Amino acid sequence: MNKNLIRIIPKLDIKNGLLIKGINLEGLRIIGDPYNFAKEYFDQGADEICYLDNVATLYGTNNLEKFISRTSKNIFIPMAVGGGIRSISDIEKFFKSGADKVCLNSKVIEDPSFLKKASKIFGSSNITVILESTKINDKYCITKSNGRDLVNINPVDWAKKVEDLGAGEIFITSVNKEGLRNGFDINIAKKISKSVKLPVIVHGGAGNFQHIYDVITKTNITGVSVSSLFHYKTCTSFSLPKTSIGNLEFLKNYIKSKKKYNKKIIFELKKFLKNRNIKVRI
Repeated sequence: MNKNLIRIIPKLDIKNGLLIKGINLEGLRIIGDPYNFAKEYFDQGADEICYLDNVATLYGTNNLEKFISRTSKNIFIPMAVGGGIRSISDIEKFFKSGADKVCLNSKVIEDPSFLKKASKIFGSSNITVILESTKINDKYCITKSNGRDLVNINPVDWAKKVEDLGAGEIFITSVNKEGLRNGFDINIAKKISKSVKLPVIVHGGAGNFQHIYDVITKTNITGVSVSSLFHYKTCTSFSLPKTSIGNLEFLKNYIKSKKKYNKKIIFELKKFLKNRNIKVRI
């Protein structure tokens, strides 16, 4: 049985200033204003918030400062931020805006020494490495650029390497499970969480509370990150975002379907886990 204190971490993917969600990191749909969701999750008892700009690396930008600043002034839980970080000055900019941790992926794959440098300057506890894992023909490898580019490195080997380079935490995203809501890739989560001494967060596949319980009890992870399960239970409580960018048809139809809004989903999840002897903060 996993004896770690488990953190529940909503993950908010952002594109053009809007919260979006897709499947396997593709087919992105607009869900709403990311700040509204972050505030809602804070009120519900989330342990941390993770903001990731999904297209920052692709377009060579990182435009999250205004969200970081607004969030840090009103939401008082740790906030991790990533997307498009290419330099030490990018990290400094995010920290000055109010981030508690930064998330690195593509830059570290391209230049592993960058992780060592960043960890030395800012401290390992402030550096999270996003490990995008995918499975192709029964073989695991990692990806970069939000799942767009395959990299022929085994995820377990990469986890060990980033630990040696100074990472303070590993955030696994199972690309082939992300958005499907049919359960986590327990196999890779188990292998990675037992191969390193770092805190390990797992993301990709949560469709119900049982999925979350299963990945906790069958691995040595310290946190679970959730998107779809939380977002789709929350988005009907907000009005449509004002934007001329992107297609709002999915969100309009979803709101019209009158799906039930659950304003206590995080509290209910934690209660579910606590009743099954999982350590969580309530």
